[in-house]
Amino acid sequence: MKLFTLLALLVLSSSTLFAQQGADTLHYRKVYYFGGTGLAFPLGKTNKVLSPKLFTGSMGLDISLKNPKYYLMPTLYLMSFDYDQLVDDTKYNRMIENGRSSFYMLSFAGGIRKQYDRLNTYGYAGPVVGLITEPRAQDDAASGMTMIENKYSISPGVKIGFGSDYKFNGFFLGFEAGYLYNFKKLQGNPVSILTLMVGLKSDITRLSDKVVDVITRSSPE
Repeated sequence: MKLFTLLALLVLSSSTLFAQQGADTLHYRKVYYFGGTGLAFPLGKTNKVLSPKLFTGSMGLDISLKNPKYYLMPTLYLMSFDYDQLVDDTKYNRMIENGRSSFYMLSFAGGIRKQYDRLNTYGYAGPVVGLITEPRAQDDAASGMTMIENKYSISPGVKIGFGSDYKFNGFFLGFEAGYLYNFKKLQGNPVSILTLMVGLKSDITRLSDKVVDVITRSSPE
């Protein structure tokens, strides 16, 4: 939770900086699609259960509000970890070591940003809900084999972060650091994850306008 507090203070201090006056010409009435890849690191007691694996992915939208300094950022994060089972599950007769756990986390964050010519800095925060898979193992006496299956659970949480991106001709290149906290414990331990992502952002405003236009025309009067 110390890291959570530190990141929160960074976002708040960034928000104070972003509150300065300045026209944002890059995001006015814009919708961007972005995709990223990077790493996810379990923090604190979460390390007892999860270990980092290469490549975490993200995909989402950057939707400017009426004041383009503010935006909505619905994002899907796809994370995979090595997994060690610590607590016996009475439904299964084997414990898992060096298994795999997957996180599919949907974030509904909002944020604030500041434009410096082609460079943008931003901070965001918002609720998260996601699907978590945990591996389980069961010996099958009839076949003499060990069967591996996934246990699924839904978990709410919160995600905060900050980052920056730079506009090249036709796309943005960006970096983001974020903190994810799940309210549901995993094997009796809290779930705290640091994400470090790099990615690309591209303008899909015309496409989104066409979709809205098609929906409007097809809706009954």
